[in-house]
Amino acid sequence: MIKRVLLLLDVQTCNLSNPPKGVPSAPTLRKNIESVLTTARNAKPPPMIVHVRNSGEVGDPDEVGSQGWELMFTPMLENDNEHVVDKLKNNAFLGTRLGDLIPIDAEVVVVGLGSDFSVRATCSVALDRGNEVILIRGAHGTYDRMEILNGGGITPADTVEAEVEEELEDAGVAVLEMKDVHAIFTDR
Repeated sequence: MIKRVLLLLDVQTCNLSNPPKGVPSAPTLRKNIESVLTTARNAKPPPMIVHVRNSGEVGDPDEVGSQGWELMFTPMLENDNEHVVDKLKNNAFLGTRLGDLIPIDAEVVVVGLGSDFSVRATCSVALDRGNEVILIRGAHGTYDRMEILNGGGITPADTVEAEVEEELEDAGVAVLEMKDVHAIFTDR
């Protein structure tokens, strides 16, 4: 029975390339997400690991088949517990088999991009389904946000990430630190 799932959202080369192409915190995110993935793979027993890949439209940085569309970390598909799910929307459950893979009683650990799009939407839907959800601070990120209203300007990515963490925590997501990762996957 699956009790824990590591969900890697949009961990693709377009998002995790060095800035300005990738998110501002791309070097740190690559290191932290790789650390979370390695810890999960080494756990006994390992959790189910699902790599969710966004499938962009023609001309997008994550256009299907392009270099930017490729996953940053190679899935170990020879393991029955690692899967790749392609999505078209921010909500990774919408129009995909993710809901069939993840039991409603599973704890879902989320890392990836973008905090204010896929991470927010997918965490919210997982909560609505009844899953317990953990978001790892320092292992999710986004781009700076261009403000259109109230005189314009730019909201830095780290501010956007903190806003999303606060919003999700208020909704019921547990926001934990990188120092907690080992305990998440070994505490059974």
